[in-house]
Amino acid sequence: MEKIRQAPKGRSGIRAGAKAALTLIALTLVSINLRPAITTIAGSMGQLEEGLGVAAQTLPLLAALPVLAFGISAPCGPWLARRLGARKAVALAMLLLAVALTARVLVPALMLPGTFLAGMAIMTASVLLPQIVKANRGSGWWTGLCSMGFGLGAALGAGLIQPLQRVLGGNLAGALAVWAVPALLGAALILRQGGRARAPVETDVSAHASCSSAEGLPAGTPGRTRASRPLRQQATAWAVTAFFGLQAMLYFAVTSWLTVYLVSRGLTTGDAAALLAWYSVAGLPASLLAPVLASRPAILKVMAPGLGLLVAAALLGVLTGPAELQFLLVGVLGVAQSAGFGLAIALVVLRSSGPKAAGRLSAMSQGLGFALASLGPLGAALLHDLTGGWEATFWALAGEAGLLALAGYFAAKGPMVSVDARDVPAADAQPAVVGS
Repeated sequence: MEKIRQAPKGRSGIRAGAKAALTLIALTLVSINLRPAITTIAGSMGQLEEGLGVAAQTLPLLAALPVLAFGISAPCGPWLARRLGARKAVALAMLLLAVALTARVLVPALMLPGTFLAGMAIMTASVLLPQIVKANRGSGWWTGLCSMGFGLGAALGAGLIQPLQRVLGGNLAGALAVWAVPALLGAALILRQGGRARAPVETDVSAHASCSSAEGLPAGTPGRTRASRPLRQQATAWAVTAFFGLQAMLYFAVTSWLTVYLVSRGLTTGDAAALLAWYSVAGLPASLLAPVLASRPAILKVMAPGLGLLVAAALLGVLTGPAELQFLLVGVLGVAQSAGFGLAIALVVLRSSGPKAAGRLSAMSQGLGFALASLGPLGAALLHDLTGGWEATFWALAGEAGLLALAGYFAAKGPMVSVDARDVPAADAQPAVVGS
């Protein structure tokens, strides 16, 4: 009888483990789709005017537009998740991304609005990834694989844009539109993981918040527990937001203009695009390992400020190093910045008390953070135009990396972020998961 009782448990454990593994694979595939929409444009920036008829004066706006969309649309992820469930919300975002990637190249007039829509879709999915990881009680490896997926997608987008264009007979529009296919695959895979259609009704702002409100009801509103506090009153939430925003501003400034800078140093367009891809590839191990290492508090307290200083040193290395060493220097910069992004995602998970807190903190840090990050490409271009060179731009970015170190120090040191004393796992949680 004892063996009979244990058999169903064993089968149930295997099924739960398999479902958790498939959930992780689905999340990783989704994360891979969240950067090619940007890096394909960055990798073909010098060809857009001739290949797609994009006016030269709109190129800085095109570089900043998806990041601006990130900042505006961050609250929409939690809003959709409360109504559809996190998985269905992510699948819908992937479908919208596929539509945007196709429309913006098939209809030239839709390049700017299509890019903006792509940014909204990316942000909707991106905000929900930490929430799903937290709900599944995923380990640092979960966060690491998801953040590595971002880097892998960025590398594939930048590195394959030129080869795809050659395979398609010089068709730049086709090389850009082909990225709708993995977005559709991501939508299909995340839907197959099931889960309830919508999250359970909670006693706080969940049933009342709108897409335009990340904070929800003010303190004292009926339904809010006495133990809860708005995120805007929690210093750790602001430190995590600052860290996310500063690292994102650095990332988008670099990915938008690195190829242009390298061409100004004498590299060919193809070599510059290859180095942009290398910038992402070199950082893949770091984006995987950073969240794993950060799960140890002693390491986190050193890593969070230390990465900011490493990014500053790497930026100045790319600026002052000879062209022959750019492969090495760009690789170091990629490692530092990819680790910073992995740590930013990990901080949302590690510094929140539960899935609901992680969802709110993710929306706040990514929403406000990406709104700040939208200034990166525009600010870099403005400094370049004002000074006629890249020195002022790189020194300004290095100074910003110093602020990143400061934000990391306070994000790692502060108390946990909590929005509700009863922050229990959301509807997407699975019964058996990878240990934390």
